[in-house]
Amino acid sequence: MNRTDATTLDDSIEQNKPSTVERILRKRLLETLGGLRDCRVVIEDAGETHVLGEPAARATDTLHAHLRIHDAAFYRMAALNGSVGAGEAYMEGLWDCDDLVALVRILVRNRDRLDAMESGIARLGGWFMRGLHALSRNTRKGSRRNIAAHYDLGNPLFQLFLDDNMMYSSAIFEEEKESLESASNRKLDRICEKLRLQPDHRVVEIGTGWGGFALHAASRYGCHVTTTTISREQHDLACARIQSAGLADRITVQLQDYRDLTGEYDRLVSIEMIEAIGHQYLDTYFAKVASLLKPDGESLIQAITIEDHRYVQALKSVDFIKRFIFPGSFIPSVSAMTGAIGRSSDLRLFNLEDIGPSYALTLKAWRERFNTKLPQVRALGYDERFIRMWDFYLAYCEGGFRERSIGDVHLWLTRPDARPAQYPYSLVSL
Repeated sequence: MNRTDATTLDDSIEQNKPSTVERILRKRLLETLGGLRDCRVVIEDAGETHVLGEPAARATDTLHAHLRIHDAAFYRMAALNGSVGAGEAYMEGLWDCDDLVALVRILVRNRDRLDAMESGIARLGGWFMRGLHALSRNTRKGSRRNIAAHYDLGNPLFQLFLDDNMMYSSAIFEEEKESLESASNRKLDRICEKLRLQPDHRVVEIGTGWGGFALHAASRYGCHVTTTTISREQHDLACARIQSAGLADRITVQLQDYRDLTGEYDRLVSIEMIEAIGHQYLDTYFAKVASLLKPDGESLIQAITIEDHRYVQALKSVDFIKRFIFPGSFIPSVSAMTGAIGRSSDLRLFNLEDIGPSYALTLKAWRERFNTKLPQVRALGYDERFIRMWDFYLAYCEGGFRERSIGDVHLWLTRPDARPAQYPYSLVSL
């Protein structure tokens, strides 16, 4: 390092040196994170280095993360809004980490330390965020607004990192090195094979996405699919893809709230749409599922899930995803869904399969694809704050799935007269 470089580094350290208040907040945060287990966390800040964490009993179980604080304003944001504030500070470029997924896993493993970040003055920020989230209730008007906030960001953005089927949901991997396209096709086939789709079946789908399932089911299994979405962007691209595939006679796309669907169908599919309905509407959702099925009908619901014992607590809090990615969203637990099924319908749970480990691999693939396409993302008009927000979002979710604090399940539900056959496939576990 020459003299000019050393002077520049010294100036940068002096410029980012924390104020008295920020030093107090830094001390508090380091104390809050004291006692981290199964990890080694290195924090570099204004020329100082802090090392946190106790290694796991086995070296291979020890997670490592190296953070660099670029601006001491990070400590104020974390103090005011807890973990959400820390995430927002990442969006603003106030800090970086060599392994975001590992950092998320560390905090999930040390949930008591993560929860402690939400105490003190962070409670004030929590109250404010809960108030904003309450305004995002999924009424018919609210649902359209919430869906547009994410899914109408622009189809070209999603086309940059999703698989060829444009599936924005977990694939099913047999091995980690498998391609996303292969794993995505396996997931779609798994759903179709469970429901034993036939050419004479009429299928209704709640949540079109960009038409991936409808195209797959109609082209490979010959059934007719009626599918609905309230995203204008998704509706328009799905219609274009269906027209291009020559399947307009077998797929009907509606721009309609699921609550307004009518008719009776042989099968119903809903792939990771339930998270967008709002917990207040769980009974409404499953009552609608039952009403759309014939007496011998069957349905397959793919749903992201949270641990049963954390469900109620999660409803009362706002995390990074609710605040910045999916307004009005929630993550159901299995018990919350089965409770709603029992209260609102005559549906019975025939089978439950957890594909959560595959979601970690799906998110890893999306994040890698997204980050290799950053020039194209910028060319579409998205700024650096948006890019960092999405990088954090994808890493945040991957870490949660790797630690199994969130899962992803197939709920295979049947009406009373249905008599499903034995499984036509072999269960895969990772």
